[in-house]
Amino acid sequence: MSAVDSTAPVEGDVVLRDFRFASGETLPELRLHYRTFGTLVRDAEGTATNAILILHGTGGSGAQFIRPEFSERLFAVGGLLDATKYYLVLPDGIGHGASSKPSDGLRARFPAYGYRDMIDAQHRLLTEGLGVDHLRLVMGTSMGGMHSWLWGQLHPRFMDALMPLASLPGQISGRNRAWRRVIIDVVRNDPAWQGGDYVEQPPLSSRVATQMIWLMSSNAVLRQAQMPTLGEADTLLDMPGTLAKTPVDVNDLLYQIEASRDYDPAPGLERIRVPLVAVNFADDLINPPELGILERGIVEVARGEAVVIASSEATCGHGTHTVAEVWEPYLSELLNRSNSKVAA
Repeated sequence: MSAVDSTAPVEGDVVLRDFRFASGETLPELRLHYRTFGTLVRDAEGTATNAILILHGTGGSGAQFIRPEFSERLFAVGGLLDATKYYLVLPDGIGHGASSKPSDGLRARFPAYGYRDMIDAQHRLLTEGLGVDHLRLVMGTSMGGMHSWLWGQLHPRFMDALMPLASLPGQISGRNRAWRRVIIDVVRNDPAWQGGDYVEQPPLSSRVATQMIWLMSSNAVLRQAQMPTLGEADTLLDMPGTLAKTPVDVNDLLYQIEASRDYDPAPGLERIRVPLVAVNFADDLINPPELGILERGIVEVARGEAVVIASSEATCGHGTHTVAEVWEPYLSELLNRSNSKVAA
């Protein structure tokens, strides 16, 4: 399998005018940044046939997929998401990446957005900005996986298939809510936050928030191998760049974490009509399989299938969602069994 010539994506912005959030707040202009690979194809009726929407996780952006273990494997010529065959759309969600976000200037006066606002914006990006009226596939990782469950019920005829990765079809609760509340509470109760109007990033809340995300993102075996003694653990945790590879704006992070408050796909799972394969990982601390939430939810999806991949040397906890070689057989099976207008 050789790399595609278009490994550098086409990037752009779509500005959505007078965007109204579920809270009733509005923005005169909401900017959504995106990356695309490939060329959009339409059938004789003008309907898009080869577009695929790929959705990122909390705190990420579409750029997180441009890496050897994901794009170079899937988007390559002959890959499952061959960019010479498909039109791949990787948006930055509201509050993330180069899309409109609190740190652009509004800070804590930025409208309080939720997952449904993010999906509304994604839908408008596709239809109004890119001219995409149908999707071959919606897939996403972590938060993007949660968005995939919602896409299937909010726009049930808009796609041929769904693949949520590292997510659960239920409201944020239990330990998953607890670690998020730790971040929310430490920011909002940090005097240095100053109601969002800080001059410099609040050091305490910034550090605690990134520590919590780092703690939840991998598995115990890998962390023990990285830090086999107390001294090595402290040294690693004190090293610059260990917890966050890029600087984190606390207001942006606070909004990103709080956005999950409206997530609850369970009441609408029966509205999902297309084939869906949900893939989770046994060593995922955020979505542990022993909860049974995935198994209970999937029975409500008429054409749904749930897969929990066992722990191995190839898995790395929650972050396995971006390691395509671990789960690509299930993507292949989904593409084969879902209706496709793309020529083989």
